[in-house]
Formats: sequence, structure tokens, C-alpha cells
Amino acid sequence: MTAQDDDAQAPASETPIQRALRLKQAIINARPKPPRGGRFQREQAASIAAGKSKPWMSR
Repeated sequence: MTAQDDDAQAPASETPIQRALRLKQAIINARPKPPRGGRFQREQAASIAAGKSKPWMSR
């Protein structure tokens, strides 16, 4: 994206802070997302045992 592309999408009354936030959100939304649902989600949920996240709870 160039500065001209950014300006074409921006409203006329946008402040510099609003522009920075809009650009930051666009970058975040453009990142690849991990797969959702199915086997991947089950494996992720099963990988953390209940007691492992609280080591101080075990003797």
C-alpha cells in the first residue's frame, strides 16, 4: 500500500490518530489466521492438561 492508496480510502475528516489506528487494524487483519475448528482445535484443547497451567497447585 502506498500513501496515495491510504488517502483514497480515508474519510476527509480523519485525524492522524484515526488514520494510524485504521492502518494498524488493516495490517492486523491482513495477517494469516490459524485454522479454526475440526481436528486442529481438538488437538490444541487436548494439549494442555488441567494441572499443567497451575504448577503451584500440585504437591
